[in-house]
Amino acid sequence: MTTAVEVAVRDDAALGEGPTWDAAARRLIWVDILRSRVHTFEPAGGRRTVTATGQHVGAAKPRAGGGLVVNLRDGVGLYGPDGSFGWLHHEPVPGRRGNDAAVAPDGSLWAGTMRYDEAPGAGTLTRYDAVGGATPLLPSVTVSNGTGWSPDGRRVYYIDSPTRRIDVVDLTSGAPFHEARRPLAVVEDGAGYPDGLAVDADGCVWVALWDGGAIRRYTPDGRLDRVVALPVRRPTACAFGGADLTDLYITSARTGLGGPHPLSGSLLVIPGAGRGLEQPAFAG
Repeated sequence: MTTAVEVAVRDDAALGEGPTWDAAARRLIWVDILRSRVHTFEPAGGRRTVTATGQHVGAAKPRAGGGLVVNLRDGVGLYGPDGSFGWLHHEPVPGRRGNDAAVAPDGSLWAGTMRYDEAPGAGTLTRYDAVGGATPLLPSVTVSNGTGWSPDGRRVYYIDSPTRRIDVVDLTSGAPFHEARRPLAVVEDGAGYPDGLAVDADGCVWVALWDGGAIRRYTPDGRLDRVVALPVRRPTACAFGGADLTDLYITSARTGLGGPHPLSGSLLVIPGAGRGLEQPAFAG
């Protein structure tokens, strides 16, 4: 494992977020939430694309049949391989937008929301199936962020950033999701806020620390075992990618910073950081 941080794509994203490796297309997908853009990057050839979504976009994930599922301000939408758009679940709520999202092992989308003013408890976490059926998982969170599954799919990790916690839920416990949720680890005051996360093949959880300028890795029992300092103050999320899923890509933000680092808003990468898990595509 290495800790050398490199620049994959130099950019000035206002709020870069949600990196995802699209194995079928051999590309990385991420979003700039506040500029309503979906970005892609192919490391092998350097090809990039940028697509405007028309409204703030919290996450974009590949679909099994091609195209993207996107967590937008007014609900969850679908882009076809030809660029056509339709709503999977349209539910506009004034003052609220979609934030981070992740695809579960069963192909469903777990999508979070938050208020623009970050009002406590006004966000949600909801599971969407392939035909748009919605199952509330957490009806009252503040800034719904990182979500990821253990290699065996029996555990899910989740972050509501203002709590400073990385939570874990044992999906085989039989208890309701909100009751089975418990803290795995807590980020101490002064170290930033946990944001997006990625789970590696060893079952460890990598977490980006907003205002902490670092990536951390926690073991499945909640022990902190790695810290990688970054040149940017506001890393937002991370994902393993590349042909062998060994490179850790990191999105970052420059919004709200009076004097941002020149790389703030760029896509960073730690080559050979570890070994990631292949992420499923959305079934819809």
